[in-house]
Amino acid sequence: MTRRPNIVLVLTDDHAAHAIGAYGSVVNATPRIDEIGEHGVRLERCYATNSLCTPSRASILTGTYSHVNGVTTLSTPIDAGQPTFVSQLRAAGYRTAVVGKWHMGHGGDHDPQGFDYWDVLIDQGEYFDPTFRSAGGLRTEPGYATDVITDLALGWLESLAGDDPWCVLIWHKAPHRSWEPHPRHAGLYSDPIPVPPSFTDDYATRSSSSRRAAMRIAEHLTATDLKVDPPEGLSYDELALWKYQRYMEDYLRCVASVDENVGRVTDWLRERGELDDTLLMYSSDQGFFLGEHGWFDKRFMYEESIRMPFLLSYPRALPAGGVHDDIVTNVDLARTILDAAGVEAHPRMQGRSFWRDVAGGVARGVAADGEGREPAPQGFYYRYWEHDDAHHKAPAHYGYRDRRYKLVYYYNDGLGLPGTGPQTYPGEWELFDSERDPDELRNVADDPAYADVRSRLEVDLWHAQAAVGDVPHPSQPVPAGVAPYHAAPGGGAPGLHLTTTEHLTTEHLTTEHLTTNETGARA
Repeated sequence: MTRRPNIVLVLTDDHAAHAIGAYGSVVNATPRIDEIGEHGVRLERCYATNSLCTPSRASILTGTYSHVNGVTTLSTPIDAGQPTFVSQLRAAGYRTAVVGKWHMGHGGDHDPQGFDYWDVLIDQGEYFDPTFRSAGGLRTEPGYATDVITDLALGWLESLAGDDPWCVLIWHKAPHRSWEPHPRHAGLYSDPIPVPPSFTDDYATRSSSSRRAAMRIAEHLTATDLKVDPPEGLSYDELALWKYQRYMEDYLRCVASVDENVGRVTDWLRERGELDDTLLMYSSDQGFFLGEHGWFDKRFMYEESIRMPFLLSYPRALPAGGVHDDIVTNVDLARTILDAAGVEAHPRMQGRSFWRDVAGGVARGVAADGEGREPAPQGFYYRYWEHDDAHHKAPAHYGYRDRRYKLVYYYNDGLGLPGTGPQTYPGEWELFDSERDPDELRNVADDPAYADVRSRLEVDLWHAQAAVGDVPHPSQPVPAGVAPYHAAPGGGAPGLHLTTTEHLTTEHLTTEHLTTNETGARA
């Protein structure tokens, strides 16, 4: 019988792919994270379907979109009793643990479920001497969070006896705001850090929805973020560059601690002869702006925000040095991990396993010529729900991205969801051509030369939204040639049949109404 793999998922918070060496970073080096891809596969087009910490983590665990798992904003905690890839693994005989940043609520039904051992930070947690919550209650652990989380995870692994496989989620706080590095990294990245070409973006062709965001490095970083006062006498532009340097120094120093601790995990596996039989994965819950468009943070459907790093190794089953260029999303991860372990996915799970794409003929049920694989997706659906929040003022929007184009509809309505603001604004469109405009500086939504492209993408968006059981905002015009609400093949989302004259409200966002059937979920 083939040995089932052990599973490690190292997940960081807000680690941009373009701050990883394997993805061509020009601002830092990450040799231990890169090593995972060198021994396995790097995903080039991995995307978050809601670029926000809490919702993305819920999608990774449950293999479902935000409107299905109920975690749409930072203020909508998870019902942890939902099926997850971890609960499926545990039912199949895996020993399971999560250590670090949970950030999906705490207490009652919000505490981790399906884990033999859980030891998690409260909300965002602290960088130094963090407070942990476990089945035994609250306690403070002395030390630096990234080190402590790794210590606790490896300690649990050391405690295991027997040959049953295990799965551990090592979920770090770093490099999340307020970017507090360990003193041992205080001297790193003190030289001038390259500034992205779009740092001085003037938003000339962009929507007012984009312009309202309170995410500008020049204006919205706080004294807590910067930690030291700027020099006197700087002009506005000079001060913006000073703030960028200050921000990036601490951000990259936090990444350095992550890189070291990823190396500790890899070394532990190698020293015990477990590396070849372990599915080792590194990712972040979403991307992050590192000065692009003059911004920090995430939320928007712009590339730096939605692109997730994802590297995986499993030497027993994956060839070294592979690059997977098909579109993958965080919703796909649950099915993929279960597929690699030979464990059945729960019928409620959405997404598509890409395990057979990266493992080729080694994967179960796949011939050497690739027969048996599902067709690769041509695009994906995105939705950001936390409209006009108090701190960032990012607009609610959804969109569709294929391999070249990206269409975004800002519907600008919080729908009464927790964590959203009360103001609404008129709907607006943005369209980008990534081949001609990789920095997404030119919105061509109203360019006559792109009229046919926009028309096609509006239809693609409508169908992609319906295929996952979501519904359009009533302000969005119905594309020519489609029904007001196009349900997914096989039934879509039972109980969700809104027309464009109805508002999507919180009563529509219950798990009871939004649980998809297997056929609709995988469309």
